[in-house]
Amino acid sequence: MDRTERDHTRPADREDGADSTERADQTGRGDAATLEARALSTTLFHRLAELDEGTADYSYVRNTLVELNLSLVKYAARRFRGRSEPMEDIVQVGTIGLIKAINRFDPERGVEFTTFAMPTISGEIKRFFRDTSWAVKVPRRLQELRIDSAKAHDALEQDLGREPTDAEMAQQLDVTPEEFSEGRKAASAYSARSLDAPVQEDSERDPAAERASLGEEELAYDRIECLESLKPMLAVLPERERELLSLRFGQELTQSEIGARLGLSQMHVSRLLNRTLTRLRGGLLTES
Repeated sequence: MDRTERDHTRPADREDGADSTERADQTGRGDAATLEARALSTTLFHRLAELDEGTADYSYVRNTLVELNLSLVKYAARRFRGRSEPMEDIVQVGTIGLIKAINRFDPERGVEFTTFAMPTISGEIKRFFRDTSWAVKVPRRLQELRIDSAKAHDALEQDLGREPTDAEMAQQLDVTPEEFSEGRKAASAYSARSLDAPVQEDSERDPAAERASLGEEELAYDRIECLESLKPMLAVLPERERELLSLRFGQELTQSEIGARLGLSQMHVSRLLNRTLTRLRGGLLTES
């Protein structure tokens, strides 16, 4: 290589090296940011447990937790790209699931919030699609009212601490009781289709596949396995531990209910869950 070639090569080499260093720095900053967000979330969850629900401080801490963990919603929402609903609506519904997970999460139980929240977020999105898959032609305004009703119901139930009445729902939606009743009747015209079926880009879809619904056990395992990185680890768990996770996070049974189902004491169920989740959590951190 002559001098001219060396002169042209050296700046390029330096540029490539700089790019590599910059990419490494960005990756390092990304990993550090993730760890910092997790650490901050843990601190905020402990703080949230000390506050009275409904206070300004409680709302502030919970809203901060929502902002810190919105990436979980976007991760779950990406699975449903290409379907009929706008991504913005899917993210909004997933955020409702995130808020529910934040409200239910107990930091003292030794479970990572990510592991706890993803089934709730994914399940909320799936319910949204089940509720908005229409089997017959329904006026657009009633379809939109049905969607808005599903969102408003969860928000009102959370605020009131009970099932909202039809009058309260109508007021929340700014519609008349008659319009709300009409929208509720129209809700019977939806088709629950498999949400795990691949999204087809063309207009020709298999009607049988469109109408197929998930069995309870399939849905349970799908909710648990929504974190792709956990699937290989779940596959090697003993059958009893997989069943335990299915009952706890798929069917959302309490530890006592699981014990009654499996003939075990609540304490034994608690130990098994903690051991299984510790194993999964360790595997997830290793993967990361």
